Amino acid sequence: MFALVCALLAAACGQSAPPAASSARDSIRIVVVTHGQSSDPFWSVVSNGVRAAASEVGVRTEYQAPSRFDMVEMSNLIDAVVATKPSGLVVSIPDPAALGPSIKRAVAAGIPVISINSGADVSASLGAILHVGQTEYEAGLGAGERMAASGVKHALCVNQEVGNAALDQRCRGFADALSKAGGKARVLAVDLANPDDAQQRVVNAMNSDKTVDGVLALGPTGADPALAAVLQAGAGRVRFATFDLSPRVLEAIRDGQALFAVDQQQYLQGYLPIVFLATYIKTLALPGGGRVILTGPGFVTRETAARVIDLSRRGIR
Repeated sequence: MFALVCALLAAACGQSAPPAASSARDSIRIVVVTHGQSSDPFWSVVSNGVRAAASEVGVRTEYQAPSRFDMVEMSNLIDAVVATKPSGLVVSIPDPAALGPSIKRAVAAGIPVISINSGADVSASLGAILHVGQTEYEAGLGAGERMAASGVKHALCVNQEVGNAALDQRCRGFADALSKAGGKARVLAVDLANPDDAQQRVVNAMNSDKTVDGVLALGPTGADPALAAVLQAGAGRVRFATFDLSPRVLEAIRDGQALFAVDQQQYLQGYLPIVFLATYIKTLALPGGGRVILTGPGFVTRETAARVIDLSRRGIR
């Protein structure tokens, strides 16, 4: 895969990527700082992509994240990393206002930065050389269009991190698509630190409003309590879908308990930035065609879920 990416990079830049000595490759150190811990089902796949790319291109990598969704802690992590003068930096940008100054300090220090996952709309303005991920509003819009096409009119967008710009954009796109189709959606905030409470909040929302006929979760950790709530209180009348993949989510799609999952292929969000930064550091070559490298959205449905389950269990989807 690395050879293919390098070939694409060389073609996009109109030049061949010169070979690098192994000693030069070994000296490259790239640090990844995201808002999600590597133990999280979603971010563990990102971390797997980071490690695979590092092994293939021969660079050193580190993965760091705050202990919880905490932008002050994440900003401090970025500042601490910048002080160690890494060769390159990869960051997610769930809160541009909170993280922007730290990212700009990295750029001012001469450290090439690639953003991933969240922040596609602000990445360039903060000085990042590329963004790798999906555009979140459009992903939410696509989810809403699919929900509406299935007959959903009144939906809940279950948000486990209100204030995370990416998740807020997903809910907004979702609501806009349903509104265009004559329906509506509202945000339901939950705290995944207590999954049982999160499940009960979704149950209560469905019980208090019997017009609710759709529930959208925004990630695999939020999908479990939300799906359990639908099966408990909305089976047969409430359709369920989610962002992102996990074996449980894919099994639910395969078994007809969920309509689809929005797939942003987060393995690539870990893998590609390491390849791109390693190549850029050695050659100053970047892929052409714009500053956003799209990894999604794609949609896993009942027709394709079974084929993806094993890949998800292996930590690469």
